[in-house]
Amino acid sequence: MSKQVVTKDVENKTLTIKREFDTSRERLWRAWSDASLLSRWWGPREWPATTKSFDFSPGGHWHYFMTGPDGTQAWGWLGYKTIDAPDNFTAEDSFSNEAGEKNSELPHTHWDISLDGDSPTTLITTLTFTTEADLQKILDMGFEAGYTESLDQLEELSETEK
Repeated sequence: MSKQVVTKDVENKTLTIKREFDTSRERLWRAWSDASLLSRWWGPREWPATTKSFDFSPGGHWHYFMTGPDGTQAWGWLGYKTIDAPDNFTAEDSFSNEAGEKNSELPHTHWDISLDGDSPTTLITTLTFTTEADLQKILDMGFEAGYTESLDQLEELSETEK
C-alpha cells in the first residue's frame, strides 16, 4: 500500500490528499482521462461507478453514477475547466441527478489534480470548498475513506496495467 498524506486546512477551506504510486505519470494520467479506466477505480468497492457521458477536454464533463449494494444510485458531475496533459487538470465537482442537473443542496467542490515525478509518481488532489461547512459536510459524508478506497483501487489497476 502506498503512503498517503491527508491535510485538512479548515481556514482555507481545502483538503489535500497526496499519494505516491509506483507507476508512470502516463499510466496515472490515462486512469483519469480514459472513461473505461476511470470507471474501474472510482468510488468505494461496494459503490462501483458507471459512466453515462464523458468528454475529457476543457469545457467537457464526466457524468456518472455509483450503484450501492441495495441498488441505490448516487449521481455525480465533474466539469473539466483546464487540462495540461499529463501534468494537471482542474474541475468542478457536483452531486447531480440522472439528467445532469446539479444538486444545489450538497457541496460543490473545485478539484485540482496534479501529477509529480515519474515512476514513482505522486498524485496530488486538492479540493477547495466554498465554505468551511461544505468541507465538514463532505468529511462527515465519508469522503476521506471513500477516496482512499478509490485510490487503493487505482493502485491495484496501475499494477495490473503495467
